[in-house]
Amino acid sequence: MKTILIVDDEPAARYGLRRALEGKYRIAEAESVEGAREALPREKPDLVLLDAILPGEDGLSFLRWLREEGSEVPVLMVSALDTAKTAVEALRLGAADYLVKGFELDELRQRVANLLKLCSLEQENARLRQQLAGEGQFGAMLGRSAEMRRAFEMADRVAPTDSTVLILGESGTGKDLLAQEIHNRSPRAGRAFVAVNCAALPETLIESELFGYERGAFTGAAQQKKGKFEQASGGTLFLDEIGDMNPVTQAKVLRALENRTIERLGGTQAIAVDVRVISATHRDLPAEMRAGKFREDLFYRLRVVAVELPPLRAHKEDIALLAESFLQRHAARLGRGAQLTREALAALERYDWPGNVRELKNALERSLVLCRGAEIGVDDLPGEIVRGEPLSGKGGAGGGEAGIGETDFREAKRKFEIAYLTRQLAERRWNVSRTAAAIGLHRQSLQEKLRELGIRRPGHEAADAGEEE
Repeated sequence: MKTILIVDDEPAARYGLRRALEGKYRIAEAESVEGAREALPREKPDLVLLDAILPGEDGLSFLRWLREEGSEVPVLMVSALDTAKTAVEALRLGAADYLVKGFELDELRQRVANLLKLCSLEQENARLRQQLAGEGQFGAMLGRSAEMRRAFEMADRVAPTDSTVLILGESGTGKDLLAQEIHNRSPRAGRAFVAVNCAALPETLIESELFGYERGAFTGAAQQKKGKFEQASGGTLFLDEIGDMNPVTQAKVLRALENRTIERLGGTQAIAVDVRVISATHRDLPAEMRAGKFREDLFYRLRVVAVELPPLRAHKEDIALLAESFLQRHAARLGRGAQLTREALAALERYDWPGNVRELKNALERSLVLCRGAEIGVDDLPGEIVRGEPLSGKGGAGGGEAGIGETDFREAKRKFEIAYLTRQLAERRWNVSRTAAAIGLHRQSLQEKLRELGIRRPGHEAADAGEEE
């Protein structure tokens, strides 16, 4: 039998509610917020009927406390105040429904039954999601290895809370997909999910993008613009590659997280923002802190809960599962399908995948497009996979030694530049504009360097890499 906790300071009101519901539910009562707090662990209610006006601490404050404590028990707010402001505030704080006193008892019974049914469905969905996470699926992400299941289970546990999350992992491991799925499983799922790639924005633009600006704040600011914090208010702000953020902006982000307010550039008014922040980085933030490049206080503010996504080379047992899924998706989009031969799959499993899951996905699309029959053989795979020599020179464990063996300085420099630029481009899906911004070059300068070194995007050998967007 489901338990309902009635919180109301009027004995007559509690009596009426109890008589209306006790035939079908077990009823517990409290006449104050203090009494309700004591009753929660003892009664373990499935639903709380909460009066908005109570002596001492009011019902809205109790509701806020419930959600801050992480309680997901559904709350039906009951009030004598028939005002839109009170109802909106109750719903904003997490009430499941709102009733104005004077309601018909049949309406009360129907609302209670609907909320309990909805709660049961949500619990069943949560159970199924946890089961899928344990079996190796988290939204659009797949992985049956112990490392991936551990990451999925941690993300699933933190998703329903409002805690700040830091996702760690190399480029291409799926940090953006994980952040999106955490948002989708949170109470903010119906609100905005706003993503910002901190590495792709020049230092001169990142503050205006995050905080917005007032008209006339700088040359070209012809009208007011809301920043990403305001756009995400009520929802989730995803700060991707936050390790690339400059120290000045880091200080302003820290202040926004601590005060839950921002100021637009050129403005003086503090603007309240209600956002959940999820951040991600491929960088070693403790090392960045030791080097003075990342604020220690911001690191601990962002890393309330940390979820680490392993590189693909650390869970190669998932390659067959991922490959099958990617080939099915590519086949549906391209209108043709093919299966990997045993030799081709073995080659995929031998390779160290410096570009991780993203590189695997793109390599399979290329192979599917170029293969001539219903099978993808070794000859259809990209050359670097067959040779086991990553284009980035990263080699799986970090590498960075391209050109070291050369005795001629100019040849060593040329090889290093090729390895470095190829890696940076691959990590940004060969987007020249974003790569130039990330490494501190003008777009035209990077284009000229690519032409000089003969660097071209894999699969586009006939095209000039400088034309890639």
